[in-house]
Amino acid sequence: MYRYYDASGEVIYVGKAKDLHKRVAQYFVPAERLNTKTRALVSKIADAQYSVVDSEADALLLENNLIKQYKPKYNILLKDSKTYPWICLSAEMYPRLYLTRRLEKNGSRYFGPYSSAYHAKKLLDFITSLYPIRSCRLKLNSGDIEKKKYRPCLDSHIGRCRACCTGAISTEEYEAFITEIIQILKGESAPLIKEYRQKMLQAAEDLNFEAAEYYKSKVELLSEHYSKSIVSGVADTNVDVFSLVTDSSRAFCNFLRIRNGAIVQSLNLEFRLAIEEDRASILSSFIAEIEERFGALSKEVIVPFLPDVELPEVEFKIPARGDKLSLLELSMKNAKEFHFNSLRQLEKTDPEEFKKEALEQLQCALGMSVLPRHIECFDNSNIQGTNPVASCVVFRDGLPSKKDYRKFKIKTVVGANDYASMKEVVGRRYSRLMREDPEDLPQLVIIDGGKGQLSFAWQAIKEIGLEDKIKMVGLAKRMEEIVLLDDPYPLFLDRDSQALRVVTHIRDEAHRFGITFHRDLRSKAQVRSALTQIQGVGERTAQRLLMHFGSVARIAGAEESEIAALVGPALAGKIKKELKTND
Repeated sequence: MYRYYDASGEVIYVGKAKDLHKRVAQYFVPAERLNTKTRALVSKIADAQYSVVDSEADALLLENNLIKQYKPKYNILLKDSKTYPWICLSAEMYPRLYLTRRLEKNGSRYFGPYSSAYHAKKLLDFITSLYPIRSCRLKLNSGDIEKKKYRPCLDSHIGRCRACCTGAISTEEYEAFITEIIQILKGESAPLIKEYRQKMLQAAEDLNFEAAEYYKSKVELLSEHYSKSIVSGVADTNVDVFSLVTDSSRAFCNFLRIRNGAIVQSLNLEFRLAIEEDRASILSSFIAEIEERFGALSKEVIVPFLPDVELPEVEFKIPARGDKLSLLELSMKNAKEFHFNSLRQLEKTDPEEFKKEALEQLQCALGMSVLPRHIECFDNSNIQGTNPVASCVVFRDGLPSKKDYRKFKIKTVVGANDYASMKEVVGRRYSRLMREDPEDLPQLVIIDGGKGQLSFAWQAIKEIGLEDKIKMVGLAKRMEEIVLLDDPYPLFLDRDSQALRVVTHIRDEAHRFGITFHRDLRSKAQVRSALTQIQGVGERTAQRLLMHFGSVARIAGAEESEIAALVGPALAGKIKKELKTND
């Protein structure tokens, strides 16, 4: 166990390692081999101390406690602002069962936490419909009950309580209810169903049909509840399941506890990553947090990959197929949903932070040393080689900067040659930018196209001498894959990632802007050709007429004398005749 301190003596990082020398040495390497956040950590280290513990489990526990004690700036920190609901079984005579978000050390037993208050309430309603336990807050004691101090309430009259406040039910009978309730809360409904079914059959043999009906109703209610909570195909399975999803600065973790094939606990937690952390280390921190909250883990723990610790009497398994893999996939689905909902909430509550996180994801995915706050994207547009144009759109801090958009008419390329056209417009764009505002170069340039367009665009960048200042990638349409200059294999971003949303948004905007420009040029060319096809009307005459009237339709509807004032009576008559014929 090691700790880093800053110049003021404050703990800024806590870590653990089997080989302390090897682990610590990873931080003190040339700066270019570290990411931005880790470089910031290393620059603040003024002192280091370490402690030796007996086992990896002790190291994990100590690390977790020290992080909570010191809250180091650069450690994985639990972001657990949400208070989850628990079901509390009170420590009193005739215990009560109720929902709470506060855990008090008063001898009461707590079950949960539940990720959804709705599901916790439904479970509580199910239990209270099955067992007539009290819900009142009376401070019951045997003396007051013997003195008949209390009167039965409405719950007792409608059969929801056995009026324990009047002594109508013995503490032993009530305790039997509590024992069975605890079994249900622990996910042990199957043995209870089996027991009630035997009692039902025995009561039927004894011709005690009223008791048999009572047990039958309980069997049906418990079976319905058990069938809803059991995970298909994993009956009699007792395991714990962990999974996590990470982005550039956060980890979203899900924990499932399976008992007798039913999910008895499910919890989502979010961790903030101050520096780049190994996923195995993040998983270990999550496991430590769960163990602290819920006690010892199951003997079998399912994980997507091995954590960086070994725990006594715990076997970590990475399933490859079968029911255990289904459990892991279910947990991963929960983690991804948690991630998605967190991003949606962040987008509404803190749009600036949301955009920053999306750019950080993109920076991490592309291996960039700087945050791509300024991104430009190029797209070619032509139809069968006619009116070839290109567009350049500019995004700043994740948003379109429309005043910086640029459109290009292809000047030096003949025909539909996308590669040469891309080289021309990229060269023109950055040659001019270097002359006018060399400080406003983008951190990232996206080329709408594959390897060919990207290679030609990069040639233009190299000819200008900007290859060390600009990161350039291609974006192919077929699979939305990122094409890299120095890698024969494309990069596929996660379909649900914000990084892919940013990239495709920019590409679509470049395509829209380019298509709009191309349509405008094509329309103007078609309008002008309607006039220039008339004998005696050249480019200048057509332009003069369009400038005056605004459109061919208005020229056709004008008086011949109005047209004659611009082009003379002879040509005016010919224009009116031709436009009327070709209406």
